[in-house]
Amino acid sequence: VQLVESGGGLVQPGGSLRLSCAASGFVSDYFAVGWFRQAPGKERELISCVSGYHGSTSYADSVLGRFTISRDGANNTVYLQMSSLKPEDTAVYYCAADISWTGPCNCSGYGCFLEYDYWGQGTQVTVSS
Repeated sequence: VQLVESGGGLVQPGGSLRLSCAASGFVSDYFAVGWFRQAPGKERELISCVSGYHGSTSYADSVLGRFTISRDGANNTVYLQMSSLKPEDTAVYYCAADISWTGPCNCSGYGCFLEYDYWGQGTQVTVSS
């Protein structure tokens, strides 16, 4: 199993970027895939995810309405389209997958066995003028 992120870079505030997460060793359409980010001095946070099979999506409040997650089964790739970028979006962005969980991608508590246990190497996104 391998996840490889790409598409990060330097962008001005208000700009856009599209991150890609190329998956191999499993079918990304079937399992939960999430995008996380970690800014310096802050904890890693789940910002968006897509559930297996039904493809339901979820977003953190901080990115809702600005980021869109999607997947391309033909290329086994999950994308994160980021628009209206702000300086506070600056972070290392990671994609991760749980290749044994087909339920909701952001569940917790009783009956949830979600665990993102495969990770990419990360890609840096810097939003600055």
